[in-house]
Amino acid sequence: MVIANKTNTENSWFAWIPILNLYLMCKIADKPGWWLILFLIPLVNIVVAIIVWMKIAEKMGKPSWLGILWIFPPLGLIVQGYLAFAD
Repeated sequence: MVIANKTNTENSWFAWIPILNLYLMCKIADKPGWWLILFLIPLVNIVVAIIVWMKIAEKMGKPSWLGILWIFPPLGLIVQGYLAFAD
């Protein structure tokens, strides 16, 4: 929700609803809403999530390689927190 607010994305409260949070991530990353379907396909969802997190990092003014760190569980949480709360 913090990332959505920082990027001035509408309906930031979608972050609290399980499927809508994926839709919100696509909107923050400037990807079409139908990418939500790709999140539901096993193995494809990993690639799509990396692409989306890379685009979110770029939009927040951070290096895009931070999106790749999302696949490592402990680092993924750190990256999300960094993107949300860093200047």
